[in-house]
Amino acid sequence: MKNHMRVFFDAKSENESLARMVAAVFFAALNPTVSELSDIKTAVSEAVTNAIIHGYEGKEGIVELYCAYDDKKLYIEVGDTGVGIADIAKAMEPLYTSKPELERSGMGFTIMETFMDAMRVESGKDGGTRVFLEKNLCEE
Repeated sequence: MKNHMRVFFDAKSENESLARMVAAVFFAALNPTVSELSDIKTAVSEAVTNAIIHGYEGKEGIVELYCAYDDKKLYIEVGDTGVGIADIAKAMEPLYTSKPELERSGMGFTIMETFMDAMRVESGKDGGTRVFLEKNLCEE
């Protein structure tokens, strides 16, 4: 990787905006378009929110944000050590939510897939979750 960084922060809702901004500022050196920057911020926001809401279920925990790039290819990883996802395929179905009482839309993974070029999820019951995102920036 040409450049990378790793940030750890408390799994608190107010830190979701911190994660968005950290990722945006880190990738700004590559001069992304406004649309690309918006896509990055949206995907990071969804991944971090999932870690906070679903990973830790209101309990204390740490969220990890890793960002890297090589030329115009961006790599983002969001991880938690929370409860994990027992059925990843089910969780990735549009409109599925494990927290309907919180009025969650169940679109987090779908949004990440839409705004990024590649997405992969690794998780297991009680084993935490890691979301891997990739995006190719347009050539100038």
